[in-house]
Amino acid sequence: MNSRTPKFIFITGGVVSSLGKGLASASLASIFISRGFKVRLRKLDPYLNVDPGTMSPYQHGECFVTDDGAETDLDLGHYERFTGVDSRKSDNVTTGKIYSQVLKKERRGDYLGATIQVIPHVTDAIKKFILSDINDEDFMFCEIGGTVGDIESLPFIEAIRQLRNDLGKENTCFVHVTLLPFINAAKELKTKPTQHSVKELQGMGIQPDILLCRTELKIPNDQKKKIAQFCNVIEEAVIEAIDVNSIYKVPIAYHESGFDKQILKYFNLSYDKSPDLSVWKKIISIQSSSDGEVNIGVVGKYTSIIDSYKSLIEAITHGGIANKTKVNLVWIDSENIDINFDCFKDVNGIIVPGGFGERGSNGKILAINYARLNKIPFLGICLGMQLAVIEFARNVMEIKDASSTEFGKTTFPVISLLTEWQTKKGKEKRDILSEYGGTMRLGSYECRLDKNSKIYNIYKNKIIYERHRHRYEVNLDLCENFFEKGMNFAGMSPDNILPETLELNDHPWFIAVQFHPELKSKPFQPHPLFISFINASLNQSRLL
Repeated sequence: MNSRTPKFIFITGGVVSSLGKGLASASLASIFISRGFKVRLRKLDPYLNVDPGTMSPYQHGECFVTDDGAETDLDLGHYERFTGVDSRKSDNVTTGKIYSQVLKKERRGDYLGATIQVIPHVTDAIKKFILSDINDEDFMFCEIGGTVGDIESLPFIEAIRQLRNDLGKENTCFVHVTLLPFINAAKELKTKPTQHSVKELQGMGIQPDILLCRTELKIPNDQKKKIAQFCNVIEEAVIEAIDVNSIYKVPIAYHESGFDKQILKYFNLSYDKSPDLSVWKKIISIQSSSDGEVNIGVVGKYTSIIDSYKSLIEAITHGGIANKTKVNLVWIDSENIDINFDCFKDVNGIIVPGGFGERGSNGKILAINYARLNKIPFLGICLGMQLAVIEFARNVMEIKDASSTEFGKTTFPVISLLTEWQTKKGKEKRDILSEYGGTMRLGSYECRLDKNSKIYNIYKNKIIYERHRHRYEVNLDLCENFFEKGMNFAGMSPDNILPETLELNDHPWFIAVQFHPELKSKPFQPHPLFISFINASLNQSRLL
């Protein structure tokens, strides 16, 4: 393909939210990679927040962080896990970011006194984003967040309508994801919601080229013909997306339904050669034949909304795949833990993941204490590491006032606000008055591991790069004597100031990290920490 003319595939959604547009985009892109194409994926979100960095996990789920420090939508996690292509800041934009850019230009006088309007100024900014930072990609997958018909997504729909005219039909394809609900009383799939959704899209000037229909059952041929006729698409362009019991079956299912073939056919590209989907078939084979089983307790305060821990869930699954082990997740609300520890009776490993704020911290500290004393494999992530330091300081070092400045004033702040750190561009400085969304250490940072440590034996590398998202750090000046009592800060920042990992010398598997290893785990390349943790938990289960 000509690298100067990438093909743009725009994915919209209708009928209801949560149809899985992100998973559909990621799965389709993975098939195209297996066909030898180079791809990029982008997400355009219609909400007014500049990014999801300050949004509650209860409302938005996980905030995914890229290597270059962007706080993005969780769908970018799907993109990376399915394709292995690292996302960048230029791969996620929101209405809030678009409007802020337009208004900054207006304040500077860049528009020369023109009246600023949604069309053309906002739509031009959206188009510029879609067309920016493209190198030699063959396909650009652009997912439009929200549901067709929502008022906030209108500028994005208008922008991609204009791009069809700008780039030509031969370079743009519209994929619309809809729902075919099964009405039990009538014992049939209903096509009317899909018809109405397509009609809504047509009213905005967009005719879908391909329909991806989410369904619980196989779509009868007569129903396919009906959808094609009333939605103005060819029958082969009505693709069924039947529910599967593992998301890693989706690329296989989409290929078998002819999804990738139909897109290549639309662009007049060869589709005779089959994609190599062996990696997905291998993963599914391992999942269906796993001979071990392990229970992992996840201790958090967002456990009622598991999308808050989306990357963590997948990374744990990947660790299970690597060990050919079925992993059962036990969700433990950190606010409901008491000293009886009944919630841990069937748990073989404990994870305390990242989070913010004091709420639920006492329960997490109790969980860490239980894992330490009972030799249960433990993995602390970000706040989980900080709380492990606090637990150790209070119960081993006997510093009862040890705490974090995140939780209020304390006489012994073993965790304190990050005010200065080194980056490739030089020193970054923040203080308590800095903008809330701007006090983070974000993105990929170098960490150096002690060769005589457990974590070095896991990574098999002295220098690693992992992604961060936090504003508080371990206060090494107050923790320098911890080693004598058995806590080893085996991973440090290059300047030897910021502790990045810790481990206990007298514990079979007790490791905590300041970064988020789950963000870089993939089903075909599980993260070494999760491989080792699941293996240790599996050994623990065999002892019971």
